[in-house]
Amino acid sequence: MTDDPTPLSVPEGYNTPIPESIMTPDRVETRIGTLEFVDGLPTDETADKVYDNLVFMRGVETFLNCIPAASIEAMRRGNVDMGVTAVNKVLLFDELMDSSPLFLTGNTDTVYASAILDLERDGATVVEIPPKCGPGTVNDAWFRFVIDMGAPGPDRGAGGKYLILPPDHEGEVPEGYFVAKSPSYVNWLILRGFLVDGKPDAAAAMFRDGLKIYPLADADNPPEMEFISGSGKYFNTIHSNDVEFFTELDDVIQKEPIDVIDPETRGLMASIGLMKGKAFAPDEAMQALLVEAAAVANATARSLFFNARDPEAFVYEGSYWKHPFVGRDYRWLKDDGLGGRNLDARTYFFYMATVNTPAMVLKMVGTGSQYAGIDRSSDGEFLDGSKTYKLNIPAPIPVVDFWSVVLYDPQTRSELQTGQPYSSKNGAKDPLVVNEDGSIDLYFGPTAPVGHEDNWIQTVAGKMCFAIFRLYGPLEPWFDKTWRPGDVELAE
Repeated sequence: MTDDPTPLSVPEGYNTPIPESIMTPDRVETRIGTLEFVDGLPTDETADKVYDNLVFMRGVETFLNCIPAASIEAMRRGNVDMGVTAVNKVLLFDELMDSSPLFLTGNTDTVYASAILDLERDGATVVEIPPKCGPGTVNDAWFRFVIDMGAPGPDRGAGGKYLILPPDHEGEVPEGYFVAKSPSYVNWLILRGFLVDGKPDAAAAMFRDGLKIYPLADADNPPEMEFISGSGKYFNTIHSNDVEFFTELDDVIQKEPIDVIDPETRGLMASIGLMKGKAFAPDEAMQALLVEAAAVANATARSLFFNARDPEAFVYEGSYWKHPFVGRDYRWLKDDGLGGRNLDARTYFFYMATVNTPAMVLKMVGTGSQYAGIDRSSDGEFLDGSKTYKLNIPAPIPVVDFWSVVLYDPQTRSELQTGQPYSSKNGAKDPLVVNEDGSIDLYFGPTAPVGHEDNWIQTVAGKMCFAIFRLYGPLEPWFDKTWRPGDVELAE
């Protein structure tokens, strides 16, 4: 038999026993200071503290949960700044993407074609893509997946006509299209073209000759396409990390339909003054709290990625190589939804990357793409641009198309800006020296190691960096982990 629990006492002022766990002490020490009560009633000073803390917490949560929306808004603004102001205008990286633009972990290895769809302005919109187009994706204003195009899409690389419907579309849908309905008005279309003989010319010509975007209403007389070169140009597509973040988010809220996001999140945003149909005008006190909330949220997002503590973030046990999609689900659902949405994994991804598609998660042997990132050397220290490192890529490298390694700046999460235009090496286009066993050693450092100049990616002394390894057309040894890249080692 177990002992009887200690009988409850009857406190002064009561007629029956009262569990201590439901009582509030007169004084409680917390991380926001001392909280004081009079018989359970908060003092005015305590109420002020907790109300300020409530705004602060909701500001942090709004920032972390709404990074996807602010990121698409920054992408829209960056495209508009480059002249992408109409449905028929496309930003084309005809000479590849170098380190000039600020663009979250863009690559140097495919020809990007970027367009902003405004379904409120143009209505149902047609996207005609040419055959042999590389992976393409449409994402909505909250960076949610709408549809894939090209090899991973329903055209399976044969090309075809896609019809993107606005959220308020009603009526019949014409035949002859791959159809997707977006929850939002603004959508980002990003297409990739593969290099031919290590050059971008064929892919750029493919887009210029075969890509067409126009309103369905103008199908009989579509506007002539206009391609704007983004190569070698400076522009910014990255959301703010300070209090300006909330203003960027407000623009999304005012533009999009009310139900583009769920009521729970709308309530969170409204609690700090972000609400459709109302001006975002925080008073001086709230503005100060939101300044601090943005700073803490930014630090949190950076810590989630660069100081990852979730074991599922790592590709290999005992190694610092990390997955972009923690949990391997493009919706960030944990255990098929039993664990709800992994909010930290979603923040981790969108703080450092763009493009949300199941094709980046699914096992697609010989097609699609796979990624792994690394920001520490084998000794556990962050990669320091003042030092020289070596990364061994063992043979045979399990890809159909190509592989690459690109270095990035942890501040901007964009390509590292150095004396080299491209902070990368590509197995298909760069003249790399190959070891006797077929493996390839890459070197990262401020100066080229003697005898390894062809395999060197420049870094910046006094700046840190991180790397992303990409495989296009990954093969089974990547998925079953019988093949893996080496760890980043300090060079001797």
